[in-house]
Amino acid sequence: MPHLVIHYTANLDSATDMGVLCRSLADEILAQTDETGVQIFPPGGTRVFAYPASHFAVADGQHDCAFVYLNLRIAAGRSEALVKKTGDNLLMRVKAHFAPVFSARHIGITLQIDEGRELFDAKHSNIHPLFEP
Repeated sequence: MPHLVIHYTANLDSATDMGVLCRSLADEILAQTDETGVQIFPPGGTRVFAYPASHFAVADGQHDCAFVYLNLRIAAGRSEALVKKTGDNLLMRVKAHFAPVFSARHIGITLQIDEGRELFDAKHSNIHPLFEP
């Protein structure tokens, strides 16, 4: 972890490059540091996925509205201040990415960060060793 999942209305595909957003948000996650400058999220565990919803209903259906839902799931153990800083920084990148879309259409964006103890957590990966010294 961290894993950032983006669900968005497919009517945004022609208006923006979601792959660029994914890379930008992954870079922002990796740029987060604590008070001493230590990176707080592991590079090998950082994931950002975007999924378009081909079927959707937004608002009253009278306008061509769009919506983006971003959910960042992180393991417990980071201070409330670090979580807030991470959320603020991610939201800043999201707003910058969608600024041209905001000027052309109605769009809603929600970013949530979830943290907690997993009831079951299994992993199988050979990615983490790429980043070990």
